Amino acid sequence: MIDLTLIGIGTGSPGHLTRQAIAAMLDSDLILIPDKGEDKADLAYLREALCRQVLPSPPPLARFPMPRRDDAQGYLPGVRDWHDAIACSWLQVLESHRASRPSLLIWGDPSLYDSSLRIARHLSARMALNLRVIPGITAIQALCAAHAIPLNDLGQPVIATTGRRLRDQGWPSGADRIVVLLDGECSFDRLDPLGVTIWWGAYLGMPQQILHSGPLAQAGPEITRIRARARAAHGWIMDSYLLARP
Repeated sequence: MIDLTLIGIGTGSPGHLTRQAIAAMLDSDLILIPDKGEDKADLAYLREALCRQVLPSPPPLARFPMPRRDDAQGYLPGVRDWHDAIACSWLQVLESHRASRPSLLIWGDPSLYDSSLRIARHLSARMALNLRVIPGITAIQALCAAHAIPLNDLGQPVIATTGRRLRDQGWPSGADRIVVLLDGECSFDRLDPLGVTIWWGAYLGMPQQILHSGPLAQAGPEITRIRARARAAHGWIMDSYLLARP
């Protein structure tokens, strides 16, 4: 039986780690670090630096190669096959290290817009698995805190969605505020900007944090330029934004 722990680490700032998260990291006998290649090497270095910074004596760290996703058969079939390939990558590292209490450090919260729980289900088909989840600060919380704004308007709902759905389906019905995650294409530029306000943030909670906000008609093009420059400078970017209309 493998006791696997998925640990939410917020948006990468050591200050986002809870005491529960640190205790779970210390209790691990192996921490798995995804290796996404040279282009995104900083993501692995950040996790490793986080462990060294907050743990007096960190457990062994082991990188595993992240397979590439193939969407040739369609988005959802491609994602399912990709998740299965990642589970196989996890399994190889766990077996080679003979780990019994491994953990993974998950950006944000493992239960919100992250696929690690789905990948763990693929892993459980191959081995006896006991799964534990440690919640973390989400990008949504960090975004609202950075801009010092409430998530919702008074007595009103908020919808969380993805850039893909915003591009394909437009503004979702049922709410005048939406949080958009996993958007690599600045999909807000497909919307009618009239009356829409945007609050955008990248690298939230980290030293390189960037914030921008304002009416979408003016702020949108500037965010697109800022985002492109930041991604080129760092080799990666994680960002999110809140949109509101009257």
